[in-house]
Amino acid sequence: MAQYTGTGSTVRRADDSGMSAWVGWIAFAGMMLMMLGVFHVIEGIVALTKSSYFLVHSSGLVVNVNYTTWGWVHIIAGCVVVAAGAGVLNGAIWARVIGVAVAFVSTIISIGFLSAYPIWSVLMIALSVVVIMALTVHGSDIKDDV
Repeated sequence: MAQYTGTGSTVRRADDSGMSAWVGWIAFAGMMLMMLGVFHVIEGIVALTKSSYFLVHSSGLVVNVNYTTWGWVHIIAGCVVVAAGAGVLNGAIWARVIGVAVAFVSTIISIGFLSAYPIWSVLMIALSVVVIMALTVHGSDIKDDV
């Protein structure tokens, strides 16, 4: 990190590559997206294989569909979220946009699944909010090398 010592104080600035210290937040958001996607896949597999694991019957969910449907929704959404996370780690602009969108959709899916497994759903909502914050506030700090 280059330093400027102008008027007696030390001011840190970005190095000559143009990257700021906030790039770590983007890497964090990419990793959280991938972890969130894996969580969705795990939740989907559980919904497909052991629907008695959840707190309420599928008729008690916000959207009245069976757990098999919810399982496939979680698995498909999880795969998309993992792909967006990998793209964010590569610095792709399209992945940042998709990352924010899938984090938002992940939040909506988790709200729909809230009554079935509240603690897990709240954890996934919190992760989504952190990802959205990191990608929207500091997303431009990482550049696409293509």
